[in-house]
Amino acid sequence: MPENEQTTPRLRDLGITIGTLPTGTHNAVTDVPGVRIGHSTIVEGDAVRTGVTAVHPLEGSAFSEMPPAAIQILNGAGEITGRSQVDEYGLLESPILITNTLSVGTAHRGCIEWMRQQEPTLGPIHFSIPVVAETYDGFLNDIGGQHVTIEHVFDALDSATGGPVAEGNVGGGTGMMLFGFKGGIGTSSRLVTVEDREYTVGVLVQGNFGIREHLLVDGVPVGREITDLRLFRAPQQEMPARDGSIIVVIATDAPLSDRQLARLCRRGMLGLGQVGSTATHGSGDLLVAFSNAPECRVNRFDTSAVLTTPRLDDRRLDPFFQATVEAIAESVLNALVAAEDMTGRDGNRAHALPHDRLREIMRKYGRL
Repeated sequence: MPENEQTTPRLRDLGITIGTLPTGTHNAVTDVPGVRIGHSTIVEGDAVRTGVTAVHPLEGSAFSEMPPAAIQILNGAGEITGRSQVDEYGLLESPILITNTLSVGTAHRGCIEWMRQQEPTLGPIHFSIPVVAETYDGFLNDIGGQHVTIEHVFDALDSATGGPVAEGNVGGGTGMMLFGFKGGIGTSSRLVTVEDREYTVGVLVQGNFGIREHLLVDGVPVGREITDLRLFRAPQQEMPARDGSIIVVIATDAPLSDRQLARLCRRGMLGLGQVGSTATHGSGDLLVAFSNAPECRVNRFDTSAVLTTPRLDDRRLDPFFQATVEAIAESVLNALVAAEDMTGRDGNRAHALPHDRLREIMRKYGRL
C-alpha cells in the first residue's frame, strides 16, 4: 500500500474541530500547491522502528528556484541543519528531511547525493546545505543501530506526492511518541482570503514531545482524564510521560518574505502551547517556514543585479497568524489520533490515544 495513503482516522473523523478557519481540500500541508510529501517507514524485527519523511517545498527544484524561508527555535535541545544559511540568506535551497536523532548525517548525505543526480552544477560549481531535522525515537527504536540508509532517503524523496498525507506511525514519525501516547506525523491546513484572493497555510509536524497531564484538546484537559495507558518499559514497568521534541514545517503560497515567515514560526509556538507544550528543558522545538509563491522565489542562475520581490503588507498578516496556530494545533492532534499501538526495542510499548475515550471526555466537557 502506498505510504502516502491515509488509512487511520483523523481528529475531524471523531467530530472534533480546532479553530474557526476553513481547511483546504485534504486538510494537509499538500493543500499548498506544489508541496509534496514522501515517507520511508522502517519496521524490522522486534527493535527497528524508524524512518524518513521528505518535504518538497515546490513543484520544481528548490535548488534552482529558491523560496524564501525562516527557521525559529522555541527550545534548542535538537538539531536542524542548514539553519545558519537560512538565517543568513532567508532562502531554502533543498528539500526538507525529518528523521531520528542519530540518522541526521545519513539523511544529509542522502539528500546531497539525490540532489546531485538532479542538479549537474551541484559540486563542481555550486554548493548546498540541506535542511535536515530530527526527533529522538530511542524508546521504541534501536536508534544506535542507525538503520536509516541512503536508499531510505531516496525512497522518501522519490515517492513524494501531493494529495492526502499518511499520518501517525509513518516515515520519520514511526517510532515517536506524544504526551505519553504513540505519536508521529500529523498535518493540517487553513485557507486565508485577502482581497478576494485565497491563500493556503499548511503544516506538517513530527511530534515526539509532551507530558501526559499537560495534553489539551480544544482546551479540554484530556491528559488529566486518561491516567492509565502509560508508556511501558519491560519488564512490567509503567513510566510517566517524558519531555521530547517536535519538528514543525509551515508552508504557504502567500507572498511572504523571510522576515514575515519568521513571524509565522513564532506564532506557531502558540499552537504548540494550545495542545499543552511547555517547551521543557530537554525538548527540541524547531520550526521552519517557507513561501513557495512563484513571484517570491530567487532563481539561482539569474544574474540580475536588482531583484523585485513582492510581499503582503504586514497589516494583512493577522489571519495568517491565526491559520498557523490552528493548523499546528490540529496537526499535533492528528498525529495523536492517527497513531497506533506499537511495541519495539526490548519490548517497550506505547499505547495509542483511545478514540472512544477521547470522544467521551470531549462530550463530558461539552465539545461534542
